[in-house]
Amino acid sequence: MNYQWYPGHMTKAKRMMQENIKLIDLIIEVVDARIPLSSRNPDIDELGKNKARLILLNKADLADERENEKWAAYFQEKGYYTVKLNAKSGAGIKNVLPVVMEACKEKLERDRKRGIKNRPIRAMVVGIPNVGKSTFINAFAGKACTKTGNKPGVTKGKQWIRINKNVELLDTPGILWPKFEDQSVGAKLAMVGSIKDEILNLEELSLELLGCLHEFYAGILEKRYEITESEDRVSMLTQIAENRKCIQKGNELDYGKAANLFLEEFRNGKIGRITLERP
Repeated sequence: MNYQWYPGHMTKAKRMMQENIKLIDLIIEVVDARIPLSSRNPDIDELGKNKARLILLNKADLADERENEKWAAYFQEKGYYTVKLNAKSGAGIKNVLPVVMEACKEKLERDRKRGIKNRPIRAMVVGIPNVGKSTFINAFAGKACTKTGNKPGVTKGKQWIRINKNVELLDTPGILWPKFEDQSVGAKLAMVGSIKDEILNLEELSLELLGCLHEFYAGILEKRYEITESEDRVSMLTQIAENRKCIQKGNELDYGKAANLFLEEFRNGKIGRITLERP
């Protein structure tokens, strides 16, 4: 299956980010902790040259904790500040502000030397669709999610949000990039739900995911679905369909229903805490 999804609004969003980058002190990039590399838009590194960088490993509660630690160390070695969090429950949110201040301490020091007081840090929040950007912003801002207005950048599709007197965030729409050079990246994005299900063959996708889980977490499928694990992914999907009574008219097995159920349970963490990439 060829994975691709780049609607027209994403080109516009990318242009808007390029126009606003000069206003920014820090780029906060939200990634999915289950696929920390595949959920990074390669365009962001180009866009964020010479800016302080913070990577948020969101949905860390759905990812393998040992791998979370390894990925945090991997990004820190590359010069990024890193925080693990679960924006939905709020876990880890309180760690973000101190790291933002730390990441921008040189800027704050420069301002102080120039006699500039009380100019807030401006951070652009970026990330691909469905990594939890809005959930993070709402959790970080608490209830006081207000547009700060009256400055460049307050237009449709983006907004300035004042977190406190020290920090303002520029929210941006989720954007992918025009072409996945490596189709396995597209597959992983599809697995976690960052590409619209409507344009995918979910049975094919579920077979790829079954293969990944068997490779990285041998025994996990057996435990959840009471099936015999093997290299034969079709056999595993067949057993899931049988054991979960996915039946259609004529008493035939409903592979589409089994694929949906399996993908849903993976995305919701019901199969276990799973990371599909290794640093």
